[in-house]
Order: sequence, then structure tokens, then C-alpha cells
Amino acid sequence: MAVPKHKVSKQRRNTRNSANFNVEAPTLVECPKCHELKKPHTVCKNCGTYKNKTVVEDKKKKDSKK
Repeated sequence: MAVPKHKVSKQRRNTRNSANFNVEAPTLVECPKCHELKKPHTVCKNCGTYKNKTVVEDKKKKDSKK
């Protein structure tokens, strides 16, 4: 079983773990249809479109059709 030979200092441990810490805000782009901010290359959560095509139907529109 692997056991450390020496104590790992707090500074060495925190330096190693800080490599996975991301401080920057995510990149956001404007949806061409509804002009809401969204992540690039993803379906818009507001209107459900991707590349100017409706991919996800709105639940509100489905309920009103019935």
C-alpha cells in the first residue's frame, strides 16, 4: 500500500490543487433569435434554438396547442 514518506506542506498541496481552479467567467454569446446570452455551440435555454433551427419545443407552446 502506498504511504507518503514525508508530510506534504499546505503550500505544496494548495499549489497542486490550484491548477484546477478557474477564475475566469464563462464565454457568452448572444442568441440570434431571442438575444439572450448563452454559451457558444449550445442550445439556447430561452427559445430552444441552435444554428437558427428550433431543436427544443417550448412547453408553453405545446400546452396552448391542446
